[in-house]
Amino acid sequence: MAAPRGRTQEGRRGSGGSEQSIGIAAPVAGQAAGFTVARKGRDLQFMNVLVLGGGGFIGSHLVDGLLRRGGYDVVAYDLYREKLEESIGHERLRYVAGDIRSDHERVERLVAESDLVIDLIAHANPSLYVSNPLDVVRLNFDENLKVVEYCVEHGRRLIQFSTCEVYGKTVAPLIGPEAVVSEEDAARYAVFSEDTSHLILGPVGKHRWIYSCAKQLLERLVHAYGLEDRLDYTIIRPFNFIGPRIDYLPSEQDGNPRVFSHFLQALKDGTRMKLVDGGGQRRAYTLIDDAIECIARIVGRPDACRREIFNIGSPDNELSIRELAARMIEIYRRRWWDGVGRLPTTETVSGDAFYGEGYDDSDRRIPDITKARTLLGWEPRFGIDEVLERSMAYWFEEPLERGLVEKPVLTGA
Repeated sequence: MAAPRGRTQEGRRGSGGSEQSIGIAAPVAGQAAGFTVARKGRDLQFMNVLVLGGGGFIGSHLVDGLLRRGGYDVVAYDLYREKLEESIGHERLRYVAGDIRSDHERVERLVAESDLVIDLIAHANPSLYVSNPLDVVRLNFDENLKVVEYCVEHGRRLIQFSTCEVYGKTVAPLIGPEAVVSEEDAARYAVFSEDTSHLILGPVGKHRWIYSCAKQLLERLVHAYGLEDRLDYTIIRPFNFIGPRIDYLPSEQDGNPRVFSHFLQALKDGTRMKLVDGGGQRRAYTLIDDAIECIARIVGRPDACRREIFNIGSPDNELSIRELAARMIEIYRRRWWDGVGRLPTTETVSGDAFYGEGYDDSDRRIPDITKARTLLGWEPRFGIDEVLERSMAYWFEEPLERGLVEKPVLTGA
């Protein structure tokens, strides 16, 4: 498969797991025996931030954002580095290639060397939730719990990325199709608050919920360590971030990533956009630029964010999946269509046919961002049309068309 412009397949794995040495010094207080914090040659005025999953969609933008702001020495740990092409070579960035599932000793050492750990590593592909639920829970819970415990052992602050999927479903479907629910009540049921909303998942037989369940259980363990004053943490629940570098475009062997990537592929190929179960599900879309601004404030304000959970999202940018398809087709027609190629149409498919048996979904999710507004002074700036246009431009305004990229085995969210 062709690599995107300016990227080579060789560049995906760095130097085979090697890393640049930055020196060793004496252990700090409270640190486990056998681990030392790398200090030599480092400016101690800079916070040392370890970004696990730093080569993924969110992670790469976060790395770029921290480096632009200054004041941070950043270590980006990931299997892949292609999305870090803008920052590779920066004097304050060290990229470490590795797989968290088999690299435990080195990951613990990197945690011990850091001041702050930001953990984004996860399987975040709905196809995998259905086709390989055990792998999902082993990575998203088992391996990430090790990171939590390293932070506890070494006294490191942790920003743990979770997911808005922990909220599960609204209460509206539970009331039953025969119930008359006003539009106002339906909207109220769909607004999720970090500290008061109930977390409602589907039946065990709908094993798609294993992703949400694993993330929720990890949150509960993080919270429990905090209750014992053993962990300084913040939890982030992202709501449908999109933007440049999102995911990868699907191909037959890749399975099915998230909806925005599917619709991009349909626009690129002039094929049908598949609306799972009719596309009536509603989501609120957030431009990655807005999200990174909020995350950077969380990084920079540890006292305000200590042991807090934050929704990050744009509640005013809500669309149904069906409306998202129509909006993307219209933007593409207006901005990039040559007037000759086929414009995609839509078709309805069942969730089981598209993702596999065991699929289920949330009907609607809107973030309550009162806490981010109050504690961080953050407000999303980009409306839905600009969110979509900026995100789509990454794929359609390159001088050389971006090709399909290989599906990562795992990466940051």
